[in-house]
Amino acid sequence: MLILVADDDEAVRTATAQILQDEGYEVATARDGRELLHAYRKCEADVVLCDLFMPGKDGIQAIGELLKDFPHAKIIAMSGGGYNGTLNVLQMAQHLGAKKILAKPFRRSALLELIGQVLAGTGTARNEDSIS
Repeated sequence: MLILVADDDEAVRTATAQILQDEGYEVATARDGRELLHAYRKCEADVVLCDLFMPGKDGIQAIGELLKDFPHAKIIAMSGGGYNGTLNVLQMAQHLGAKKILAKPFRRSALLELIGQVLAGTGTARNEDSIS
């Protein structure tokens, strides 16, 4: 199973990739929405884990474009920002078609649970089991 992790924060991207590799997943990474779209077109990952606030092409734009071209893509949107005034960007990503949402920072167990749910096509729509 291939998981594509897109996050502009190198520490988050690297730590998330390591968690997933430790669990036996193959991992590809991207630093922004443009890299995410390019990488997905090359490999069609089983799951995309996408940060929403990234420079250049942000996660909301990338999710919209990805689902336009690949409506079957399984996306987990993640963000540490979450709220921008009265706009909840995690909910916006869900409305665009993200299968699950994950608030950062998150627990390893929450990440792995959501990955499992997305791969199985089960579970609740959101998980905000984050570390306070």
